Amino acid sequence: MIKVHHLNNSRSQRILWMLEELRVAYEVVRYERDPKTMLAPAALKAVHPLGKSPVIEDNGRIIAESGAIIDYLGQMYGQGSLWPDAELPAYRQVSYWLHYAEGSLMPPLLLKLVFDTVRKRPMPFFAKPVARRICDEVTRQFVGPQIETHLGFVESQLERREWLVGERLSAADIQMSFPLEAAMARGTEQGHHPNIAAYVARFQARPAYRRALEVGGPYDYA
Repeated sequence: MIKVHHLNNSRSQRILWMLEELRVAYEVVRYERDPKTMLAPAALKAVHPLGKSPVIEDNGRIIAESGAIIDYLGQMYGQGSLWPDAELPAYRQVSYWLHYAEGSLMPPLLLKLVFDTVRKRPMPFFAKPVARRICDEVTRQFVGPQIETHLGFVESQLERREWLVGERLSAADIQMSFPLEAAMARGTEQGHHPNIAAYVARFQARPAYRRALEVGGPYDYA
């Protein structure tokens, strides 16, 4: 049976969702973030040296990184449903979104979170104006435009279609769920992309997604 090392409010929620869509048996080992630092507990380092989630164990294999996990689950358990056959054009399209989600879309969203956090953190009064100005300028000149470029791209890809690849849900949609949910939950999306908003509402309404929420526990991005 697949074992999922699951951290609250993390990318591992989409792994639970994929397993529910595949109806593959699994068990969950739960971890909670430190309420002050919001970092994963040190116990996760006993599973993988980086001490991050998600990590799965299956047939003696330990697999980390959500893109790699979704790739593995798709090829092992999802062919014909969430994972297209390798000879089909859709295979390359799914592969593209697996890499795009974390390689291109997530970095500017993470940068915005970091700069927003720095602005709010306590610091010496003489440093606060300088720090805030730097955060504001980097966000205005680089991070904000990058986010808008990427969200505009995804918005265009969802024009007149329900899913990113083909006519039904695929592993691409599951991988893309976390950055888009994060963008909407943190106000980054700002309601300017109706296709994205409808898309997120659509996958969040799926029965398998709702079951995964029940298994995974509180998830701030849903």
